[in-house]
Amino acid sequence: MEEQIITQKPAFREALKFWFKLGWISFGGTAGHIAIMHDYLVDRKKWISNSKFLHALNHCMILPGPEAQQLSIYIGWLLHGRKGGLAAGILFVLPSMFILLGLSIIYVLFGNIPWVTAMFAGLKPAVIALILIAMFRIGQKALHGPLHYGVAALAFVCIFFFNISLLAIIGGVVVIGVVTRMIWPAALQHQEKNTATTGDEEHTYVLNKNTVSPGEGFQARRLLKLLGIAFIAWLLPFGLFLLFFSDFTFWKNMGLFFTQTAFVTVGGSYTVLPYVAQYSVTKLHWLSKLQMIDGFALAETTPGPLIIVLSFVGFMAGYNHFGGSLWMGAAGLLATTYFTFLPCFLMIFAGAPLIEKTHGIDIIEGILGLITAAVVGVILNLTLYLGKDVIFPGGILFSKPDILALVWMIVSLVLMLRFKMNILYLIGLSVLYGVFHYLLYP
Repeated sequence: MEEQIITQKPAFREALKFWFKLGWISFGGTAGHIAIMHDYLVDRKKWISNSKFLHALNHCMILPGPEAQQLSIYIGWLLHGRKGGLAAGILFVLPSMFILLGLSIIYVLFGNIPWVTAMFAGLKPAVIALILIAMFRIGQKALHGPLHYGVAALAFVCIFFFNISLLAIIGGVVVIGVVTRMIWPAALQHQEKNTATTGDEEHTYVLNKNTVSPGEGFQARRLLKLLGIAFIAWLLPFGLFLLFFSDFTFWKNMGLFFTQTAFVTVGGSYTVLPYVAQYSVTKLHWLSKLQMIDGFALAETTPGPLIIVLSFVGFMAGYNHFGGSLWMGAAGLLATTYFTFLPCFLMIFAGAPLIEKTHGIDIIEGILGLITAAVVGVILNLTLYLGKDVIFPGGILFSKPDILALVWMIVSLVLMLRFKMNILYLIGLSVLYGVFHYLLYP
């Protein structure tokens, strides 16, 4: 059955329903989030064209912070201004925050619960399947010729074999783009020719390359006002700490640490987690190394961005520092979430008008297209990085493959690709698979 073509902007209430739903079903990390948003917003609802979607994604990739959440803020802003951006960004994080709060309380009260762990472990093969689909779909739309395929392969080699950070890879891609523009401009124009063939369809999307962005474009006065509001919003928790909490130094250090972390997360969660783990465990002594590993596992089982694991760090910091207080743990989790994600709104609201002006500029579009190509290689690395631990839980060299996990990953691929199964139903089935797996191999 063909989707109805929508040429009128959706009502705010309709968009709100999607952002709320997205917050609860966005499993699979950044790749999974992007796949879900692309499937719904581009392919099904036609709220945003593919060229506009990729343009927004490319810019979010080079900003500090979780790319998928910033992409949701950006699209929400394009659809309904700042209230749309706020709704999209907040609802993207809120469900995972509350789920992680519940899991953190269970963790400190009851320790490791095997059957609960088994339920969440059942999600992992489905997550790998979701990432594979995302890589394929993004690759189809982002790889347009030998240069793009070469950049994707080079990005994979750099991150998989040499552990080069995504930030360095993006910097190298920019250099490749500039040099290519000088000596082989046709290679960058190749993408434009491919996308030009679908240009006649742009008008069938609510947001397309010709859409005028909200507001009146970039204004210095508006930027200063926005910075002032953001600074006041950032200071507000410190006032609450001073008035209502003991040990203000602890809360001040937490706020400063996670604010700093929010501005150095260029390249996604995996670039910042080692830094947070080392600093919070060895220098701040907020939690143990084993607790940090457990937090990473808990965060993997929640929807939303993987960087939500920082909220678990905040929970354990408050819980341990104040003698096992669940209230202080909850306060630490809320504060960490606030300081981690507040800068995302500032960067999108401040930068979006400038980003919109770059749409259609050949050299910028060409370089951003190469960045998206590099992301395909990075997603392939992520698939192997996570997939090997799911299929070979004891290590590739030291254990036999988990046949049931491999089978469920293939089943998940078939259910999503052949039968177009709703992700919510797949999550439910995956939880049941996890329990079944646990009963067979306790």
